Amino acid sequence: MADEKKSFFSRMRAKINRPGSWLSYDLANLVPGRAIDAQVLDELETRLLTADVGVEATEQILEGLRRQVARKELDDVDTLIAALTDAITTILLPCQKPLDIGGHRPFVLLVVGVNGSGKTTTIGKLARRFADARKQVILAAGDTFRAAAIEQLGVWAQRANADIIQQQAGADPGAVVFDAVTAARARKADIVIIDTAGRLHSQSHLMDELKKVHRVIRRVDPTAPHEVLLVLDANQGQNALTQATQFHEAVGVTGLVLTKLDGTAKGGIVIAIASKLGLPIRFIGVGEQAEDFGEFDARAFATALVSGNSQAAG
Repeated sequence: MADEKKSFFSRMRAKINRPGSWLSYDLANLVPGRAIDAQVLDELETRLLTADVGVEATEQILEGLRRQVARKELDDVDTLIAALTDAITTILLPCQKPLDIGGHRPFVLLVVGVNGSGKTTTIGKLARRFADARKQVILAAGDTFRAAAIEQLGVWAQRANADIIQQQAGADPGAVVFDAVTAARARKADIVIIDTAGRLHSQSHLMDELKKVHRVIRRVDPTAPHEVLLVLDANQGQNALTQATQFHEAVGVTGLVLTKLDGTAKGGIVIAIASKLGLPIRFIGVGEQAEDFGEFDARAFATALVSGNSQAAG
């Protein structure tokens, strides 16, 4: 497990904001005579805002750095980068809470998100992860709007050696979910992972349907769902924050997965979401492969953002 973590961290460092870092790239050239001054912090502020860190979190980070500059604690670019990494880690750390499925059997995991966020792929990777841990997994094909989604989930179920509960395209998602949770209880499965149709947070009728699925789950097991996992595409920037806020209001999101962090120079949105919502970040994805998906680690992530792939995560 430790080797797997190490391997994921090194993949993350290599893929986030490559080839350098949006924050520390060429920062040394801004430091006249190696002293940190207001000009450098202004440049840093611009970079943080451009990277979707958000006004609130940016101000929090800079406030601390300004105090350190005033105390003459940041005397060169290396101490600045170290202090910046620490400041980002401080914001992210409360959100570093791994998913624990030990409390319920079956553990009912409802996965939500907008179209194209990487929801079905995330479910497949989770199924594989739990199967590798010798858990009995059932997948529920609750996205009945797209025949392709049902097929895609079927492929992931085969790879993970998981059961799948499905109906024809166009079927009532509530019926699929009811069958899946009932089957999981009867078969004494460890976990049931429910796919749902991708929907925009602004589509109120689809959000209402999601609330209905939530109610159907409760009818089978009043304690469920035990996790409502929202999958967000990091490329969406500030829009991802809007999605998180509105999904949370609609169905009470309990955990986040941030995907496609390899394709964006705006990984700072993770900091904005952590600062604004404080929701647990369970997993992050930095690519298509199963190995590109892992548990969120605040310091490793902060190091990857600030130092690119030039330093090891501490």
